[in-house]
Amino acid sequence: MCHEYSGFLQTGMGTMRAGRLLSLLLMLQNGGRFTAPQLAERLGVSPRTVLRDLDVLSGSGVPVYATRGPRGGFELLDTFEQAVPALPPGLTSGTGPLRRVRVRISPTTLQIALLAGRPDGWRPRPNAEAAADRPDWIEGSFRFDSYRSALRELVALGPEIEVLLPTELRHTMAEIGARINHLHRVESPCTADKVP
Repeated sequence: MCHEYSGFLQTGMGTMRAGRLLSLLLMLQNGGRFTAPQLAERLGVSPRTVLRDLDVLSGSGVPVYATRGPRGGFELLDTFEQAVPALPPGLTSGTGPLRRVRVRISPTTLQIALLAGRPDGWRPRPNAEAAADRPDWIEGSFRFDSYRSALRELVALGPEIEVLLPTELRHTMAEIGARINHLHRVESPCTADKVP
């Protein structure tokens, strides 16, 4: 077991609770936002037990984030470095589930995205380092339902957005950019007149 999690799993809790905590952590890593009753139903416990388990995870250093309101619930902060492999593996099929995409985006493009409401779920990344060649760009993440919707919505935002993670999506965006560049290249009058 990974050393990050061994502390709260070896503090005298029963193996049943340890398994439930690990299941809860995996659900939060692979899902989006869950309410306590949704988590309780999946784990087969009461919502109160889920709240206690979330408190244990939070106390163990797992950054559980709570949002109030009708669309509220619990989720992990996108800065959480996952040491437990995610289930399912995710993006290899091109259509798998996708939770958050980390990007670097120009302020103008971010404003357009926020006004349009697409992509959804913008969350700025705290303490992110600015890119040397684009110091005013902002790092953060958007939430997507699928790999395809991420591609569609990110390409629609135009050239002033850079996908940082996941790397599979970054590579696909680079391929799309290269195809667009190839289709729209125009020979400059200066280079057309030159003889090799």
